[in-house]
Amino acid sequence: MTVFLGGDVMTGRGVDQILPHPGDPWLWERHVRDARTYVELAEAVNGPIPRPVDATWPWGEALPLLDDIAPDARVINLETSITRCDEPDLSKAVHYRMSPANIDCLTAIRPDVCVLANNHVLDFGRPGLAETLEALGAVKIPAVGAGHDASAAGRSTMIPVAAGCRVVVFAFGTRSSGIPRDWAATADRAGVNLLPELSDAVAETVVARVRRVRRPGDVLVASIHWGSNWGYEVPADQVGFAHRLIDGGVDVVFGHSSHHPRPVEIHNGKLILYGCGDLVDDYEGISGYEEYRDDLRLLYFASVDPDTGRLARLRMAPMQARRMRLHHATRADAEYLRDTLERISHPFGARVEHADDNMLHLLPAQP
Repeated sequence: MTVFLGGDVMTGRGVDQILPHPGDPWLWERHVRDARTYVELAEAVNGPIPRPVDATWPWGEALPLLDDIAPDARVINLETSITRCDEPDLSKAVHYRMSPANIDCLTAIRPDVCVLANNHVLDFGRPGLAETLEALGAVKIPAVGAGHDASAAGRSTMIPVAAGCRVVVFAFGTRSSGIPRDWAATADRAGVNLLPELSDAVAETVVARVRRVRRPGDVLVASIHWGSNWGYEVPADQVGFAHRLIDGGVDVVFGHSSHHPRPVEIHNGKLILYGCGDLVDDYEGISGYEEYRDDLRLLYFASVDPDTGRLARLRMAPMQARRMRLHHATRADAEYLRDTLERISHPFGARVEHADDNMLHLLPAQP
């Protein structure tokens, strides 16, 4: 069973402005007040962007690749509010919103579920979250990790695949990713499924949920939005928490929040992605973190044995964002990603191979 895992999808701000139905470009940021500024920054680096673009534009060459690989399930972290709301959460410095009229940009990639347990889904408060849930529901895209109350936010999404098997997705957020404490869903308040801490006790609570829904042939994915935006180090509490989830029955830990890929690990035969990096955003031309090459992106294709939950194969497709569109990375850039992943994943016992088809493959450590 092959699951596509896509990192942060940020279709708001500059991306929304190039789509067919852009919303109000006004921003509440300290230095930028117009979302079109981010389009201009991207154009200054890589050339003109036609406006409006087709709804498929941001995905570019990723779309035919996805169709070619044909994964059994497609899971993305949607880190953008889909709303026309003009009342942002002013406790935050940056806000992402996409016009609901641009929902075709999401349907273009045909996600089976959008993860919402992140630090931008309530950028425009609970009205913005309600509109986001309504927009996704209207196009029949399930959401996980946020909802109208704690019960809805904590509910898993089940994706039926061939031969009676399912991919079951749980989604959680953490304070370390920048999610405000008061965004947590409660019994009578909408919000995100926020973990109070990464302790043994909380891990046991998650594992208990997994065990209640699991049935033979399921592949269980735990999506976690955690950690800082930049840097390769993985804190010890994240490593321990991921290990406890795997040992308790989770098959894949799908981590995200960093703007670039973080280490990968095979723990007891199962996959942990500590940070998948951004997939779609408007960061071209923004200076300050060039050392991380955040223009380079990865699409993750995890093939899992549904009988055991063990990883059979992980393929990673290297892409590059240019003119707010995904293109296949050059061999040199793919080699850079391989070298980086190999270096940062070495402490976790993983190796990465650059194949002839320009894909990266995760390999188990040599004895």
